[in-house]
Amino acid sequence: MPKVGMEPVRRKALVDAALRVIGDHGSLTVTMSEIARQAGVSPALAHHYFGSKEQLLIETVRSLLKQLRDDAVKALKAAGMPREKLSAVIRVSFQADQFAPSTIAAWLAFYAEAQRSEETRRFLVIYARRLRSNLLANLKALCPADAAERIAEGAAAMIDGLYIRQSLRSAPVSIEASISLTEDYINAALAALAKGQTQ
Repeated sequence: MPKVGMEPVRRKALVDAALRVIGDHGSLTVTMSEIARQAGVSPALAHHYFGSKEQLLIETVRSLLKQLRDDAVKALKAAGMPREKLSAVIRVSFQADQFAPSTIAAWLAFYAEAQRSEETRRFLVIYARRLRSNLLANLKALCPADAAERIAEGAAAMIDGLYIRQSLRSAPVSIEASISLTEDYINAALAALAKGQTQ
């Protein structure tokens, strides 16, 4: 029988373990036993808390997205002007825990799973919409709506692309370089707009 009050601790340990094991494997072809062993609990206890590996995997992607959302909300509150808020969104996208090799491998595994799992796909669509919304809301304060849409799409594609590039461990891109590349893209797009408006 699980100890009273231990459920939240054990559930978090299992989610963290799932993330590490998926990252190490580079796919979702992991077993509940492997995850449980990594978490230091029995497979029976893992099944008790989550019911199935699929439910644990869904909770893992949900946990990743919740952390990303919470970090974005905190960073946006701390930022001042719209351009600073854009930088905050970019920094959060590439922060160390999200940009760690095992986390990136897990993200890519979840994207592959989204081709088969409607629930996983729904979570990743939420992520994509949230990123686009955060970029777009602040870009609209800096340029016309049609340009803001285009720049937001480009910046979101760049962030996702840099995650994919990071997964190619033979050609990794540092956190700072990823932030700089995305910032340069936005700066160049806004400067081009400003130049066009003054001519």
